[in-house]
Amino acid sequence: MKVYVPRDAAARALGADAVAEAVLREAAARGLTVDLVRNGSRGMVWLEPLLEVETEAGRTGFGPVSAADVPGLFDAAFGDHALALGDVEAIPFFAKQTRLTFARCGLIDPLSLAEYEAHGGLSGLRRALEMTPEALVAEVTDSGLRGRGGAGFPTGIKWDTVRKAEADQKYIVCNADEGDSGTFADRMIMEGDPFSLVEGMAIAGLATGSTRGFVYLRSEYPDAIEVMQEALRRARAAGVLGASVLGSGRAFDMEIRVGAGAYVCGEETSLLNSLEGKRGVVRAKPPLPALQGAFGKPTVVNNVISLATVPVILEKGAAQYRDFGLGRSRGTIPVQIAGNVKHGGLFETAFGMSLGTLVNEIGGGTASGRPVKAVQIGGPLGAYFPETLFDTPFGYEEFDGQGGLIGHAGVVIFDDTADMLAMARFAMEFCAVESCGKCTPCRIGAVRGVETIDRIGRGDASAVEVLTDLCDTMKDGSLCALGGFTPYPVMSALRHFPADFPVAKEAAE
Repeated sequence: MKVYVPRDAAARALGADAVAEAVLREAAARGLTVDLVRNGSRGMVWLEPLLEVETEAGRTGFGPVSAADVPGLFDAAFGDHALALGDVEAIPFFAKQTRLTFARCGLIDPLSLAEYEAHGGLSGLRRALEMTPEALVAEVTDSGLRGRGGAGFPTGIKWDTVRKAEADQKYIVCNADEGDSGTFADRMIMEGDPFSLVEGMAIAGLATGSTRGFVYLRSEYPDAIEVMQEALRRARAAGVLGASVLGSGRAFDMEIRVGAGAYVCGEETSLLNSLEGKRGVVRAKPPLPALQGAFGKPTVVNNVISLATVPVILEKGAAQYRDFGLGRSRGTIPVQIAGNVKHGGLFETAFGMSLGTLVNEIGGGTASGRPVKAVQIGGPLGAYFPETLFDTPFGYEEFDGQGGLIGHAGVVIFDDTADMLAMARFAMEFCAVESCGKCTPCRIGAVRGVETIDRIGRGDASAVEVLTDLCDTMKDGSLCALGGFTPYPVMSALRHFPADFPVAKEAAE
């Protein structure tokens, strides 16, 4: 009997290790042989720990399972049981997805290269080895893939800049410093399908003439660090990495660099400074990292999901990937649904689904059962959307048109008890704490922002205009997105929820 219990950090936090131990203990007591696989998560966090059993009809799920439930599952022969969910992939939350990047996550043993290959892995890399760098870059460009870390910059253009740069050494840097609230896609893919990231970085190396890569991983992700380190060891042993990638004679190798956990190091130039052993502060641009990045050399800096999606594009072709989405937002996006929500988790879908569908139909509304008041998209610096904007399609330009941003596609839901003045204050306070201190609009502006919002809270109507001017200064004058995006949550809260800012309402009248 083959039993799957996730080793994903979210599942482990909810007791998955105890469930796995109970399965082995109960099987031994009954004289049964069990093949226990510690897979990644399927992304349905409200069902974790999600135990799956392989049957002739497919994988049957049970969840959420505790260690105390395991004897009863054995008694029921993993059949008719109160925790039975049936076919895991028929669960509505899962069945409605378009899984491309996350197709293997939760399905396979994350550290089995054989299983990875059996489910399409390395097909993209083998095709890439038969192509010229120019053709490789053109394939990624034609797919319409844009940065999934937040900026949405076309991946192919960034790669082509590095490809054309003249240098004795070039680098591929993966930004795995996933620090936004309500985001966990990077962690999930690294823990559940690490070879997809390895393969994507190798393809990026072939496309740009880079022979060395780094994964900059936050120290708060110990499970991801452990899985990625072991994946690199196995990839080298199998010849996927090293002096001759898959026997091609073309070199690419990579290593893990662990950051100390500063939020600002999610910004690419701060990340590069930290990677080099320097203080994580923002660099002025130009020069762009594509021309002078890590150690002064041309460098591709891409997000985990961007790089892990590249093998899908190379395996299935640019046109197939480009067929999904809307407008200039092509392919799929792993939406991370969190906060006060009934069904939280990762939902991969083609761009274009409305925000309201994601919140109410997919997420199931609030966990508290109270009405949804606000949804923040794009992390702690994302705008707050009211219910009146729920018809907005999930797309880069579509969200920008409503004064918001997709960012890393984290969706955090709040019910009608949320105090939006307090949330606006938190955004400024967060920026003040996390600022690297290099530029005045961010370093000083965020501190003054907290003070100004406190004035509004005390009934000072004149502070509304001051806050608006301050946000304009931060947006236009900050060196990076930390200070530049902090006005998004502040001004959206002020604009869409005036009842929580009594003096703002009075000033408008």
